[in-house]
Amino acid sequence: MTVDITLTVLGCGSSSGSPVVGCDCATCVSRNPKNCRSRCSAYVQIGEQGWLIDTGTDFRWQALREQLPRIDGVLYTHPHADHLNGIDDLRAFCYRQKGAIAIYGNKHTIANIQQRFDYAFFPVGHHWNRPVLQAHVVETSDQYPVFHINQVPIWHFAVPHGRWTCSAFRIGNLAWFTDLNDISDEVVACLAGVDYLFLDCLMERAYTSHLCREQAFAFAERIAAKHTYFIHMTHALEYESLLAQCPPNAAPAYDGLQVRSRYCIPAAA
Repeated sequence: MTVDITLTVLGCGSSSGSPVVGCDCATCVSRNPKNCRSRCSAYVQIGEQGWLIDTGTDFRWQALREQLPRIDGVLYTHPHADHLNGIDDLRAFCYRQKGAIAIYGNKHTIANIQQRFDYAFFPVGHHWNRPVLQAHVVETSDQYPVFHINQVPIWHFAVPHGRWTCSAFRIGNLAWFTDLNDISDEVVACLAGVDYLFLDCLMERAYTSHLCREQAFAFAERIAAKHTYFIHMTHALEYESLLAQCPPNAAPAYDGLQVRSRYCIPAAA
């Protein structure tokens, strides 16, 4: 048995997006639509289920642009504003589906969300005028999947993001690694055989809480996914210029990029 998995990049930009307000650099004034980057997030269709990775500040527009049909759950990487603050717009999907949406993240992330958006965890009302969410804290494992969606295994990894610990995910044969400044040997080993790797690549120069271009290229070559796409890019990285420098089987992502994979369910599953 196989399960079809489709990942759509809703946004591949950094916290400022691109173009940046008031900037006239080559990326920000470019007419290439691949230089127009909203905040970093993704939509993953797993069989009949639709899952988000993060709800950034551009989530409403991203959902309209991609005509997202439904949301069954959200995988949160961390609670920084550019990855979280579109959470209120989940209410439109709660209203359409007449049900709560499950959210998953590490202990710190879930606690932060519950504190800042406490109203989203009240019991279901009659008007669906707010998001209705069900929180789940997920453990971290470098050895085994922590849960399954439509029988597709989900691995949850702890990765350093400066002084924070963020979540990274492998979903079947796809991996989403944003907002990090290193990947341990153990986690690298868990990424063997991935079809698609989406990897943090903030800018040219070194940065304390993200991978710079040189570091991202090095990890892309080391992990050796069939295809690597760079995400969470600032306007310092112009699309065509970065593409010309990329290692084999790697490229910058862009908003609206869509990839498809098939995950084979073991017979004993």
